Amino acid sequence: VRAQVKLIDHLGIDKLLCVAGGSFGGMQVLEWAANHPERTHAAIPIATTAHHSPMLIAFSEVGRQAIYADPNWQDGDYYGAPKRPDAGLAVARMVGHITYLSEESMQQKFGRRLQDRVRYGYEFQTEFQIESYLKYNGLNFTRRFDANAYLYITKAMDYFDLSAETGSLAAAFANSIDLRFLVISFTSDWLYPSYHSKEMVGALTAAGADVTYLDVRSSWGHDAFLLEVETMTNLLSGFLHRLVVAEKIVAPVATYANGHALNPAAKVPITP
Repeated sequence: VRAQVKLIDHLGIDKLLCVAGGSFGGMQVLEWAANHPERTHAAIPIATTAHHSPMLIAFSEVGRQAIYADPNWQDGDYYGAPKRPDAGLAVARMVGHITYLSEESMQQKFGRRLQDRVRYGYEFQTEFQIESYLKYNGLNFTRRFDANAYLYITKAMDYFDLSAETGSLAAAFANSIDLRFLVISFTSDWLYPSYHSKEMVGALTAAGADVTYLDVRSSWGHDAFLLEVETMTNLLSGFLHRLVVAEKIVAPVATYANGHALNPAAKVPITP
């Protein structure tokens, strides 16, 4: 987040309309709200938490151990080597991906159906569709992600604890009372269950912040914040419109003729 603050400083942006993000991005939203409240009008933390629970740290550690156990990891010094720790990273991704789903979504999508066969093979091969799905996602992940980056990101998530310095979440949000919050969780998310968001909402309310909370019914688990596109579009657009109106923000509007802007600097107020 400190790097993001430096970026908007470099861009000459004094104050953002809103910071929004889901999962790890939601943790960054909370960091913005707690420690840089003067730089934004609003915050939208989605499917996230103010601190990792022991169970979440445990899942992260299993993924890290898979990477450590890959002989190609070489204590992280594998750049330029003929092989990368892709096997370990793939397993780490498979473990992580399970936490993004839900039992209901896996039942709907895969059930106990077999992949490319009609009966059990009684062998150590991929047989179930869910196995094939996880292996595909693990392999595909290695083509676009770095194992060391995975280690550092999961460690950063495990270390994150918004109330570590203040002793309580309400105290952490003490300087955030001028912000407007929209907190969103999902009913089937067992990675960051709804009670994590409710804990944040309670702390924000205790601090005196303006907060709206929505627990969206969905069967997609943690991935719901990426898959419930129509619902998320409606929620975010409605909140942002009300925010613009409430803050009396003037939006730049250009007049076009034949594809060319005639007055790109013109501004109009947005009204309800």
